Parts: sequence; structure tokens; C-alpha cells
Amino acid sequence: MPAISFQNVTKTYSGARGAVHALDDVSFDIQPGEFFGLLGPNGAGKTTLISILAGLTRASSGHVAVLGHDVVSDYAAARLSLGIVPQELVFDPFFTVREALRIQSGYFGVRSDPRANDAWIDELLAHLGLSDKAESNMRQLSGGMKRRVLVAQALVHRPPVIVLDEPTAGVDVELRQTLWQFIARLNKEGHTVLLTTHYLEEAEALCGRLAMLKQGRVVALDRTSALLAGRASTMLRFKMDTALPASLAAQSRVTGRVMQVKAHDAREVEAILATLHAAGCRPEDLEIGRADLEDVFLEIMKDAPALKVAA
Repeated sequence: MPAISFQNVTKTYSGARGAVHALDDVSFDIQPGEFFGLLGPNGAGKTTLISILAGLTRASSGHVAVLGHDVVSDYAAARLSLGIVPQELVFDPFFTVREALRIQSGYFGVRSDPRANDAWIDELLAHLGLSDKAESNMRQLSGGMKRRVLVAQALVHRPPVIVLDEPTAGVDVELRQTLWQFIARLNKEGHTVLLTTHYLEEAEALCGRLAMLKQGRVVALDRTSALLAGRASTMLRFKMDTALPASLAAQSRVTGRVMQVKAHDAREVEAILATLHAAGCRPEDLEIGRADLEDVFLEIMKDAPALKVAA
């Protein structure tokens, strides 16, 4: 039985220009114990898919289930199996961190053994660096600390399936490391994790399998290693203060001073260096490496056809 099952999920909105498919026949399963990544540009449909999974919105058609529980007809069991960390910072300003976690656990009926639950709350606080903030009011916390509390709230009822929707957006390096260490531990203990993120280095390091969405459709679905191997190429990386020659710009990715130019073999590397030299360019910190997930993602998004339909 899949931990999460999306079957022929479609979500259509009516607009001034007609019907727009936010999701168009999305189908894939996530198996128990997987660390699964859901990637796509803004507007691809990731948050819509998670909102349907969480019961915040309904699909126009299709079927979504969590551990066999339909999110519509068996919503109570489905939601009990889920712990979701949303993108937005949502908090109640009237309670301390510990009180917020106790109240959240009460929503899920965790009251049979208060001592055991308090022990788990203490463990969450410790692993997420919140122990010294346990008695602080939520209003007093920084944005990063509030996001840590959101993670703790999602985990307080020990859900078998954890959904992280952009959990590290705008947070510091310390929180990222702390969060991923703890989530990786939970995953090794058997929890299923679904992650959406724009930090593709995180997805590459953490996720065993990936789905990529573009304009509401799945355009790639495979193991992370297979996606990297299937579109692997050599990347010439260097820093430079001047612009790339026009002949190289189309096959390059530029981030500030860092230039990455695709090259399939040693002969192409030589040709690129010759072109740079002829143009009077002076590359620094030159290195040759393999394409990473960001390179693969950009290539897949570029190659996939425009799919959004308006009627």
C-alpha cells in the first residue's frame, strides 16, 4: 500500500480567459519509507497538490489517498496520518511554544499518556533548537524560530507521513542542518517524507526519488540518480567579471560571477577555453565537474512543452 497515492488528479479553475488546469491528470505513488522530492517552478502546481492532500482544497477529479485512506471520504484517518509543514508562517500569538505544541497534539487526540507526550515534546524542542524558547510567547520569536515551531507542530502527533512544503525558505544555515539531521533520522526510522523545495542541492542530497511538475503536469518521475545519469554532462565552472561571448551564452548558466558552461567531452572543453581566450576573457578558479540537479532541472523544464490549457 503506498504511503501517498495520487491518481489522475486534476484541478481546474475558471478565470476570465476560461478554464485553467492547475493540475492536469497527475498520477504517481510514494512508497512507505521513501524520501520523495516534488520539484517545479513557481506556479507548477506543487502547493495545489499538497493542499488537496491536506484537505484544504478538493480536486476537480481524481483520487488521493494516505496509507489507503481517501482524503475526502476517509478524511479523519488520512489527516491523522499526515504532518504538514506549510510555507506560510502561521502561529497563535496567545500561547507559549510548549502550550502551542500541547494544543496541537490535542487536535489529534494525543491525550492517553500526557507524560509520554510531554517527553516527545521535549525531544522535539531539543532537536529543533527550541528548548530555551519553550516558555516564550510565540510573538517573541524570530521568523526562523517560528518556522522551527511549525516543524514541531507537524511532528507532535508522530505522523507516519511527513510533508514539508518549502520548510527552509528564508531560514539560516543552522536551522537547515538541524532540521535535515532530525528529518533524516525520522526517515530512517520508517517515516515517509514528501519534500517540496527550490533549494535543489537539498533535494539532490536527501531525496531518493523525484517528480518534476511543469504547468500542472508531471514531466519527470524517476530516481534521483537515474535523472542525473540520464542527462549527465560535463560542466566547466569558473568565475569571471566580464560577460560570456555570445556563442557560449546559450549553453551556459550564469550566477553573478560564476559561469557554468555545458561541455560533452574534452574536445568541447578545449573549444570553450579557446573561445574565451579569443574573446579576451580571463576565467578564474577553473574546474571541471558533472552536472548537478539544478542543471538537470533547468534542462528538463526547457525541453518540456508548454502544457497549460485555457478553453
